[in-house]
Amino acid sequence: MPRINEAFLNLRASYLFAEVKRRTQAHRDAHPDRRLIDLGMSDGGKSDAANIQEIFAQDAVVALMDPAYPVYADANVMAGRSGPADVTGRYPGFVYLPCTAENDFQPSLPDCHVDLIYLCYPNNPTGAVMSRDALKRWVDFARTHEAVIVYDAAYEAYIRDPEIPHSIYEIEGAREVAIESRSFSKNAGFTGLRMAYTVVPRETQGRTAAGDQVSLNQLWLRRQSTKSNGPPYVVQRAAAAIYTPEGQKQVRALIDQYMDNARIIREGLEGAGFAVYGGRNAPYIWIRTPAGVSSWDFFDRLLAEAQVVGVPGSGFGPSGEGYFRVTAFGSRADSVEAIERIASRLRG
Repeated sequence: MPRINEAFLNLRASYLFAEVKRRTQAHRDAHPDRRLIDLGMSDGGKSDAANIQEIFAQDAVVALMDPAYPVYADANVMAGRSGPADVTGRYPGFVYLPCTAENDFQPSLPDCHVDLIYLCYPNNPTGAVMSRDALKRWVDFARTHEAVIVYDAAYEAYIRDPEIPHSIYEIEGAREVAIESRSFSKNAGFTGLRMAYTVVPRETQGRTAAGDQVSLNQLWLRRQSTKSNGPPYVVQRAAAAIYTPEGQKQVRALIDQYMDNARIIREGLEGAGFAVYGGRNAPYIWIRTPAGVSSWDFFDRLLAEAQVVGVPGSGFGPSGEGYFRVTAFGSRADSVEAIERIASRLRG
């Protein structure tokens, strides 16, 4: 029989969202009379975030925000760039960039050589944003150290602050060192339709082992044309409709609805005594769990006592322990009811 890719065996036992789904379903089975409110997930286009690493060498050094969307780490583990995670949940060989309340969820620049840097702003899961000056420091670092930034801008449409950049390409020199991806599921409700795009500028270069420069744009085009046929025509037409005047009006209305939900959730949780972050320029609200309560313990308590589903922060990385994520991707009525349940049954 053929040998398997043993790098898959280095992955942590359960993918975060699969475990959330498993525990949620177990609660439903045990309590079929209870109505759950899910503030945990909105399925989106993660394919490019997982696949972009394929155009880089196996020994590329990867820097990850911590916490971060799990697919960034998992895809690189599957590619053989790491061994099994240690007891803290960190994979060997990766450079972790902690993002906590203590540093305002802004990672420090790496103090060692890295090849790939994964950044996501507005951030999933913390809801934080990055200022223009801070983003410029990352672009300057990448240019100086010949690194490439993989910039996930899936939530740029939720930015309210006019001083916050919507794209890394607003920063001078970024086209030489940055790849940016966006998703239609987050701004136009395309959940499940698998529609997204990634920009790989022609100026962005990699190199061979011999030192010859190679266009990353051409490598990505070759990869995509080999492994993907693109979205169905009907989905393409739906995406095109987003850019019509009526489409833009509907998109703005949807985003306004979600950001109003974020306000309701944020203010309600603050009123209940929780330390809360995000929810101002992103559809995510990041909660600090009560002292001594782990992320998964808080998940279980929230599910059992309030019948509300969220996502444990530890599932996004070691620095996510002690935090918990909820989303604004729901109806206003569900958002209001969820916060009323939490406020009446749990306290921060």
